[in-house]
Amino acid sequence: MRVVTAAMTLAALAAVGLSTVPAALAAPKTCANLSGVVDGSQTCQIKRTEAGYALNISFPVDYPDQQSVFDYVSQTRDGFVNVANSSGQPGKSYELDTAGTKYSSTAPKRATQSMVFKTFQDVGGAHPQTFYKSLNWDVDGRKPITIDSLFVPGAQPFPVIAPIVQGELSRQSGLPLLLAPGVGLDPSTYQNFAITNDSLIFFFGQGEVLPESAGALQVTVPRAAVDAMLA
Repeated sequence: MRVVTAAMTLAALAAVGLSTVPAALAAPKTCANLSGVVDGSQTCQIKRTEAGYALNISFPVDYPDQQSVFDYVSQTRDGFVNVANSSGQPGKSYELDTAGTKYSSTAPKRATQSMVFKTFQDVGGAHPQTFYKSLNWDVDGRKPITIDSLFVPGAQPFPVIAPIVQGELSRQSGLPLLLAPGVGLDPSTYQNFAITNDSLIFFFGQGEVLPESAGALQVTVPRAAVDAMLA
């Protein structure tokens, strides 16, 4: 009798599940799915300390594309933990610190939201590394913005952007610098960016545009310089 009842129950659940499973699968991932806690400032806090490592991840929870946030945070966290657990170096303490910062734009053409993750990672190499990952969202179009879709088709923004970036990096370093054309004019150099009402902010990890000793860098380019080319 129990077997029959169980079978009937499973059948009923399966029938109901035909309509509920797709909705469940479509539900956005949350801070809780990452074993985090949302604090009073609506920031997800993920902390873990083990014998061989410590990690600390934080980010605002209101970025529109939560799936992309979940994917990046989980991949960064899991990759770090896997390396730390397989290091085979007793007594070694690895560290991961990742923080997400919000930016937004309400300027004409399209409203945007940006999330920029800055990550410090020490996994036992010659020295730690700091790198960036940005996510950008077209609020009205409800779609991601990449460096390829940021500008109108056929636009040539990088000959304008590269000299501004070069000048700002020279100012920050106190040294005259020259970006190689293969770097300064390459769209992938600028793939990590944020959009505000009056500027584009570009983020460069260690070693991406200058020697690693220069550290992680960011450069602000006035929107006025490229506004006519923005999509």
